[in-house]
Amino acid sequence: MSHTDRTQHWDTVFATRATDEVSWFEASHDLSVSLLREQPGSVVDIGAGAGTLADELLADGRSDVTLLDISHEALAVTRERLGSSESRVGYVVSDLLMWAPERQRDAWHDRAVFHFLTDPTDQAAYVDLAARAVRPGGLLVLATFGPDGPTACSGLPTARHSAAELGALFAPVFAVTHDEVRVHHTPGGADQQFTWAVMRRSGTWGSEDLRPLT
Repeated sequence: MSHTDRTQHWDTVFATRATDEVSWFEASHDLSVSLLREQPGSVVDIGAGAGTLADELLADGRSDVTLLDISHEALAVTRERLGSSESRVGYVVSDLLMWAPERQRDAWHDRAVFHFLTDPTDQAAYVDLAARAVRPGGLLVLATFGPDGPTACSGLPTARHSAAELGALFAPVFAVTHDEVRVHHTPGGADQQFTWAVMRRSGTWGSEDLRPLT
């Protein structure tokens, strides 16, 4: 699927479906907020969509939050919902693997994006991007479909990973410090298995160790 097709796909999803109707909807992001408390400072939310994590992070005392999503429609929903607080958040409309971070963040959060990368080359590019975007010693919080999770979502094929598989994919630049399996109950009544992994960015792994992005 081309960049244009991906953009159109997700813009259509967010323009035609209510925020609480999409399969990944959560009324509360308590687990994400709790895990991110391990790392104070700046955070980027990958594939933020129209979810309320930004609202909850601001309420939790964060002052440096960046939301990234391929869909302009999704981030427009968030900006409108945040109202007078929308200026407290940074917004990046970009295809993830085409993003060039302008600075490093203390934490990276991704719930339900990584599993859309089914090509090992794209998965490797994701790890390289995260290594560039997260400062040495920083935190990566990742939630992706587990071994018994769905093989497709929103009309797209998905990958599935155990915590051990994620650890191998992200090593040696990131090391898993915590993992767990959770079942997400979708608004439509389906159950989706997620693998959650918290990883620390190596303090000795530098930009000279990373392959060039193309």
